[in-house]
Amino acid sequence: MEILTGNELLSGAAVYLDADGNWVAEIDRARLFAKDEAEARDAAIAASKATGRIVGVEIETVKMVDGRVVADRIRERIRAEGPTAPAFPRQELGEDGHVSI
Repeated sequence: MEILTGNELLSGAAVYLDADGNWVAEIDRARLFAKDEAEARDAAIAASKATGRIVGVEIETVKMVDGRVVADRIRERIRAEGPTAPAFPRQELGEDGHVSI
């Protein structure tokens, strides 16, 4: 199975084409294209490129695991699940206006 993914031009967000032709942030809502649906997939790519709203459109191979869409490539799994680094609080400037390192 395959899905279409790209980045929203204005926000940079990773997005996925859904069955209604909309770009959504959740990989589980992505339209699944079978291997024999290449013509429909390619038409969706062309339509997306024509709008200029989505950039870097790519075809990603996926599989279903426990009812969830999981990308085969680690890069796409990271894009779908979010950053791998833990969130830290913002470092505040010291009294002298410098960030300590």
